[in-house]
Amino acid sequence: MKTLPQISDAEYQVMKVVWSFAPINTNQVVEKLSETSSWSPKTIQTMLLRLVKKGALSKEKQGRVFVYTPMVQEEEYRTGASRKFLDRFYDGALGSMVLNFIQQQQLSPKEIEDLKRILDGKEPSHD
Repeated sequence: MKTLPQISDAEYQVMKVVWSFAPINTNQVVEKLSETSSWSPKTIQTMLLRLVKKGALSKEKQGRVFVYTPMVQEEEYRTGASRKFLDRFYDGALGSMVLNFIQQQQLSPKEIEDLKRILDGKEPSHD
């Protein structure tokens, strides 16, 4: 698996917009994020530039704006981040993590039922 860029929580919010609407220009990213955040346009532009520098996005000048395209696919990033979390906090043992969530009562009865279905090779319910 290729090395994935380190993306902060704020940068991840920007990436989610780009993943959803790519290719997307700077103004469109600012518009989408202004619906859910209080970040200034300058802050968003700075995060876009950081993501380009990290190799998470590519940018191309089109007319008077830059258009951004992801260089890392969302599922690829999510898988890598999940693995990193599992390795860091549970020494890579998925069973330990699930057991911890169950013992701490952080899973609802429906989530436990869905896990049982997954383990039995069935699809989880979508209630």
